[in-house]
Amino acid sequence: MTVTLNFNPELEAWLFAQAQASGVTVEAYVHSVVESALLPAMQQTAPVEERAAAFEAWAAGHRSTPPLSDYAVSRESIYEDSDL
Repeated sequence: MTVTLNFNPELEAWLFAQAQASGVTVEAYVHSVVESALLPAMQQTAPVEERAAAFEAWAAGHRSTPPLSDYAVSRESIYEDSDL
């Protein structure tokens, strides 16, 4: 579905700034805000399968990041500069 929204200049500037700070497009940022607002209501009324699909769609909307190395999550890396 396509929806056209007309915002005042201040709100539009704020949306652009928030999207840029999040590293996403304005469209993706607005989509995530609307989804966040509606998700609790959907969860209360939707069957388990729909909730699972909504969660997967939400997760797919985030950029993927590479996994951390074994060293990055090791005890040694946490305490390497410590005197302990």
